[in-house]
Amino acid sequence: MSTLKVPINPRDHRRGGTNATVTLVEYGDYQCPVCAIANPVVRSLENRYGQALSVVFRHFPMIEVHPFAGTAAETAEFAGDHGLFWEMHDAIFSNQHRLSIQLLFAIASTLQLSQIGLRDSIARSLHADKIQADFIGGVRSGVNGTPTFFVNGLRHEGGFTAPELAASIQTAMDVLAPVR
Repeated sequence: MSTLKVPINPRDHRRGGTNATVTLVEYGDYQCPVCAIANPVVRSLENRYGQALSVVFRHFPMIEVHPFAGTAAETAEFAGDHGLFWEMHDAIFSNQHRLSIQLLFAIASTLQLSQIGLRDSIARSLHADKIQADFIGGVRSGVNGTPTFFVNGLRHEGGFTAPELAASIQTAMDVLAPVR
């Protein structure tokens, strides 16, 4: 079984419980259709487990097949600079069926982010090092497609439905439960 080679660190985007029992790490691509399907599943698991679950998203843009994935990752990172990573993340996946440069700027506008700042971030690839580090960390961890999930550092080998991911999360919680 593959393990997460790059530990959770301050550069990661994380939501959920700061002292969560379980951390779910997703390597994803904003243009991957399966990632878009998995996003509401992850959101439902966040609601189900509350503060017991922490979610981390790492970029794994497969730009050879998804030409907007890199720009979308750059846009999400730009939003993250302004404390709006997760709002941008969810909005991109919610509108993935019409992903384009225009859409990214429209979402940024809705979030009241600077259009000039976003343009400069994209043009200069200001977050390329973070995105590349996520990608390389994914490769080191055995990621070869998206989405790929890790539950408490162990690769989730099942599907991406709520019951399958919940089973992995529950197993991780049960392992950490005190013996009675």
